[in-house]
Amino acid sequence: MIEEDTLLGGRVRLLQGDDGYRAAIDPVLLAASIAANKDQHVLDLGCGGGAASLCLAARVAEIHVTGLEMQADLVDLARHSAILNGLDARVSFLAGDILSPPTVLKTGSFDHVMANPPYRPAATGHAPPDPAKRAANVEGAARLSHWIDCAIAMVRPKGRVTFIHRADRSPEILAALNGRLGAITIMPLWPRAGEAAKRVIIQGQKGARAPATIHPGLVLHEPEGAYTAAAQAVLKDAAALAL
Repeated sequence: MIEEDTLLGGRVRLLQGDDGYRAAIDPVLLAASIAANKDQHVLDLGCGGGAASLCLAARVAEIHVTGLEMQADLVDLARHSAILNGLDARVSFLAGDILSPPTVLKTGSFDHVMANPPYRPAATGHAPPDPAKRAANVEGAARLSHWIDCAIAMVRPKGRVTFIHRADRSPEILAALNGRLGAITIMPLWPRAGEAAKRVIIQGQKGARAPATIHPGLVLHEPEGAYTAAAQAVLKDAAALAL
């Protein structure tokens, strides 16, 4: 059964299955970190049901977003969600694999590439039995290095690549970006003040030479569990995350 959920305080309507993969806050945070400008083109790799793509297009007018997703049923839901939000003229979704992207996606043609890849390496831990959840959470044939390769290939010179991922995989990501992107910013997402970050946003620029920086980060929750005012501004009020 298909259900309608909302993101960004109701600014985005998102169609999702009542089981299988369901978007959490990570794609919303990813979209908030993209400083896209009018008429720029953004590629959302592994877009799932389109949460990040739609949140970005709802926040920034007059940009164009293309989502690539290998699960055809999620592509269909994403397309319907784009229509539901009146964004189908600026947001499109394609079925395809990052290991062999559709030829319509031209390398070096996007101003921004963003991705929320599966967090768990292949063949580690207990994989979810549901195929959609497994594809969203556990790497398949495409390893993290392949996601990084595809993102860098698709972004134009001086364009930016942005990932949201598990904090403990940051060394792997940074090693793969070394010498290929510059001006890298690492933004920790703190569950609560004083707690270790479980997620990070990592962004870099193609062709830049500036050194890496560590952002002060975003604290997501108050001690009692409610979202902090800063997190609420992003998740509910559609504020941008300035990296």
